[in-house]
Amino acid sequence: MCNCRSVTFSSSVILSYFVIPEQSLQIMEGFNHSGVSEFVLLGLTDSPELQIFFFVMFSVFYLLTMLGNCLILLTVLCTPHLHSPMYFLLSNLSLIDMCLSSFATPKMIMDFFAEHKTISFEGCISQIFFLHLFTGTEIVLLISMSFDRYIAICKPLHYSTIMSQRVCVGLVVTSWTVGFLHTLSQLAFTLYLPFCGPNVVDSFFCDLPLVIQLACVDIYVLGIFMISTSGVIALVSFLLLLTSYVIVLVTIKDHSSTGSSKVFSTCTAHFLVVLMFFGPCIFIYVWPFTNFLVDKVLSVFYTIFTPFLNPLIYTLRNQEMKTAVKKKLSNQYLNLGKTSPRYPVQ
Repeated sequence: MCNCRSVTFSSSVILSYFVIPEQSLQIMEGFNHSGVSEFVLLGLTDSPELQIFFFVMFSVFYLLTMLGNCLILLTVLCTPHLHSPMYFLLSNLSLIDMCLSSFATPKMIMDFFAEHKTISFEGCISQIFFLHLFTGTEIVLLISMSFDRYIAICKPLHYSTIMSQRVCVGLVVTSWTVGFLHTLSQLAFTLYLPFCGPNVVDSFFCDLPLVIQLACVDIYVLGIFMISTSGVIALVSFLLLLTSYVIVLVTIKDHSSTGSSKVFSTCTAHFLVVLMFFGPCIFIYVWPFTNFLVDKVLSVFYTIFTPFLNPLIYTLRNQEMKTAVKKKLSNQYLNLGKTSPRYPVQ
């Protein structure tokens, strides 16, 4: 079983990658030999009325995303019977979702009332770095979660042996390592690109396909590289996940017990997360240089809506998690009532 120490260890590994040091920013400045020092972000809309509406909506979504994922993380940490491989991986997914929703959303919310929506060259590169770090990590973690469900359903007698604490921690560390290597592969050529003048990005954050289109070189080869490293990886990973969940669902199809219904509900929740995450990524990165109006919607979906929906899916469709969350909230409420000052009636 995976305990709280495992989650703490994985969190320390994650945080070691989360901050780009000042030396890295200086390196970015050294690579940027072009005349472009900042990029202009067009955002989602120019309408003042819609900007106010989006400001309120995305502020609420962001706040609920952070609170929901924090609640899942703390519930898993503090509930002994949830110290199992599945919930250990789920808590790490919540951590990644908090990171994914934070790399661009706070700036987008502040930019709704900014007269000039700009971002520095270093800030733009940082957004690309964190976007591919978190999405690459989440892809591998989702594969790990499907592997966990496959072992639990198809090899139940060997589950505790295969999904040991060391394996769980290894899967999380591998996820972050692959994400880190993936984002380095994207930045390896982006930092050397010359930008001669055009600096308008038609989005609310710096996405790689939009930024490299502004370079003063032929981007055909870069497009092929991007499709092969991001689009194809996302597509192949999705097909592998789809195959694994089909195998799992076929395995439990003929069972009608309560345990099988619980497993079916869990696997369905996992697949909904996979579908919501991979769908937009595949659409954007398989056709990286075709500008569709739906691209902005999809960008909002996998950077804001998916991290928001994940806690709802896992709590509403998982009775064990739902019960633990309710118990955690009720305990906090009772503790708050006990510690609140009581004044005598005059």
